[in-house]
Amino acid sequence: MKPVRSLARVMLSGIFVVSGARNFQNPGRLAPAAKPVTDRVAPLIQKNVHPRFPTDAETLVRVNSATQFIAGLMLATGKFTRPAALVLAGSLVPVTVAGHPFWKNDDPAARNNNQTHFLKNLGLFGGLLLAAADTEGKPGLRWRAGHRIGHSRRSMQRAVRTARRETKIAVRSAATARRLPG
Repeated sequence: MKPVRSLARVMLSGIFVVSGARNFQNPGRLAPAAKPVTDRVAPLIQKNVHPRFPTDAETLVRVNSATQFIAGLMLATGKFTRPAALVLAGSLVPVTVAGHPFWKNDDPAARNNNQTHFLKNLGLFGGLLLAAADTEGKPGLRWRAGHRIGHSRRSMQRAVRTARRETKIAVRSAATARRLPG
């Protein structure tokens, strides 16, 4: 199963590595399409990240492209795969909304093309969610925490039973010692 996972991660990440590198080098071709989304995100960035963080469309396209490139490499190489898949899924949302707004197209051919790319990105998003949830057959954090809590609870119950048993033994010993002449 490991070779399948590795191959699937490489295949899933390929589009992000290639397009991330390409779009980082040439963000100007995507900036006009990204501008409606970046204009809406810019105030949030300035308020929540830093007021001097650049918010122009070209810079944000570059940031998103670099993010996709790096996270794509991480996913492909098997390093921090779950966080990388989540980052890629998050970076795909603005790309899909800005790049393929099929609902705005009046031309049937353009509408069909954008709808196809929108659905393709939706499929990639689903694959990334699966990759983010994949624990590679190992117990996940939630299971391990629950298991550890259960183990601790059972250990505590054993300790309480042992303490009760030892107390009963001590009480019996004390009672027996009082009855003995001496």
